[in-house]
Amino acid sequence: MRLGTALAIGLLVGLERGWRSRDLADGQRAAGLRTFALSGLLGGVAGALAHGLDNLLFLGLAFLGFAGAFTAFHWLESREEGKNSVTGVVSGLLVFLLGAYAMLGEIRVAVAAGVAATLLLALRDPLHEWLRRLQWVEIRAVLILAVMSFLALPVLPNGPVDPWGVLNPAEIWFLAILIAAISFGGYVAVKLFGEKRGVLVAALAGGLASSTATTLTLSRVAKAQPAASPLLAAGILLSGMVSVTRVLLVALILNRALLLPLVAPAGAALAVMGLSALILLRRDGTGPEDTTPALSNPLELGTALKLAGFIALVLVAAELIQRFVGDAGLLVAAAAAGIADVDAITVAMARLGTKPESLSLAAACILLAVGVNTITKSVMAGSVGGRSLGLSVGIPSLIAVTAGAASFWMV
Repeated sequence: MRLGTALAIGLLVGLERGWRSRDLADGQRAAGLRTFALSGLLGGVAGALAHGLDNLLFLGLAFLGFAGAFTAFHWLESREEGKNSVTGVVSGLLVFLLGAYAMLGEIRVAVAAGVAATLLLALRDPLHEWLRRLQWVEIRAVLILAVMSFLALPVLPNGPVDPWGVLNPAEIWFLAILIAAISFGGYVAVKLFGEKRGVLVAALAGGLASSTATTLTLSRVAKAQPAASPLLAAGILLSGMVSVTRVLLVALILNRALLLPLVAPAGAALAVMGLSALILLRRDGTGPEDTTPALSNPLELGTALKLAGFIALVLVAAELIQRFVGDAGLLVAAAAAGIADVDAITVAMARLGTKPESLSLAAACILLAVGVNTITKSVMAGSVGGRSLGLSVGIPSLIAVTAGAASFWMV
């Protein structure tokens, strides 16, 4: 069983390596399907012998001998073809070691590593293309996310630091990381699959960072180009759909108990907005080619700090309002917060909803904030972009909010 696994790992990697050099004549390649398969088998045999002799030094010597021979043959091949890639050598050495590990260690880990290695080798061209398209601001965003996650988070106090017991710095920072990571992940997806940007792709990306800012930008374009209002209205609705989806995702990650009260209202609202966007696109499939909003990176350190601060503020406000005013005051606060932002109130209510008796109230506050935010953007579209844009965005938004509210009360 274990020896067969070692052979299978070599065959898997060898399949990819052999396929890439399939056009070469026999004898022109140092390592193909059979060589990698035998390398995995050789590693497995070496591991079995080392285990039988109870001497890992034997395995080390076998690996050094294999590494020397494999590297020498690959060097001769590279010199003949004028290539400088070392990937083939690393792959061969890895196959030998994984074959040995399949004999001595956990089979599932060895198989998983073999599959991962083959996947990396097979994705060479897409990965190289991705690197060519990568910009410094995106590398910086990844570094910021890494610093936030692995440097800042571990040193923050992991416990309440306020008199009311609601401000946990480590927890608040983690929530900011979570929201930033979701936004950045969506941005990367748009970059990968939305090459031809356009208004709609830019609107989708904008919804990951701030659907309110996206609405303002597209409304200004509509004011300058009224004929493009249907397309721009569709973009605003799509941006709102992304925002609602993000809220739903964050809420469910933080509190799975919110699934039942939130999914039906959110689904109803998303269905209305999506159908309305499709209708608007059928009315006008063309748009302003020279005024497409720029696709901006949603992950900035300043934005993350502001988000963490706003989350802390809303958490304290929600706790104090519920203590001294009651549930009605919490609903008013959720509506007020929804005018500007929905992330912070979503986080606060997801925490509140961990108490069974507060689950329905938490869901109502989240939906109320989203509804107010949606209507606010409709008013913004009409006041900035004109009557036509306002109606194209406002009517579907009002129907979506109504459908969501009806679904909530029916659940």
